[in-house]
Amino acid sequence: MKRLLVGLLGVSLMMGCSSQSSKPAEKPQPKPPEFVTGRTAFQKIFVAARGWNRDAQPYRLESQTTADSDGKDGKSGVWNGWFGSPSTHSGKRYTWSGSGAPDAPDRGVSFGSDDSFNPSNSSTHVFDIAFLKKDSDEALAVAQKHGGDKVLAKDANTHVFYALDWSSASNELVWHVIYGPSKDQIRLNVAVNASSGEFIRVDK
Repeated sequence: MKRLLVGLLGVSLMMGCSSQSSKPAEKPQPKPPEFVTGRTAFQKIFVAARGWNRDAQPYRLESQTTADSDGKDGKSGVWNGWFGSPSTHSGKRYTWSGSGAPDAPDRGVSFGSDDSFNPSNSSTHVFDIAFLKKDSDEALAVAQKHGGDKVLAKDANTHVFYALDWSSASNELVWHVIYGPSKDQIRLNVAVNASSGEFIRVDK
């Protein structure tokens, strides 16, 4: 009788193990894409840039459209920031990506190789982050009132790009809200003051 009970117990244990092993392994769910405004992305890459050089200062920030992000809500899945170090005369590009699209960089913060940097060059004029008070979605709202709404009404598939840099001519930090299929095919470029949020002009 004892042998019979031991045998039945062994069979039940084997059946339990086989039933558990037959269950298919659960596949990990892909992480949903993350789209953020320019200021949010800037904060992520600024920390990394300061780790590269303590005196690293930004001189340009740009959004990048991907297969899953066209920029129409003032956000993007990829942002690129350029920083310069006056003490070493070197520059570096940092990228934040929250997109899983095939045309997007790997998620997280990445960076390029060191490049030359000239602090006196007007095209690479660094700016103080204290001037960045208005975000890309706020700049978009202003641009929409100055022709952007008409561009999107005419073609809903138009992409919206964002670029932030310092204007040496007017001595102000400027958001450029750019409408078009690509940065080389611009249909409208609206300049907005990144400190006050005021409309500046429509660039031709």
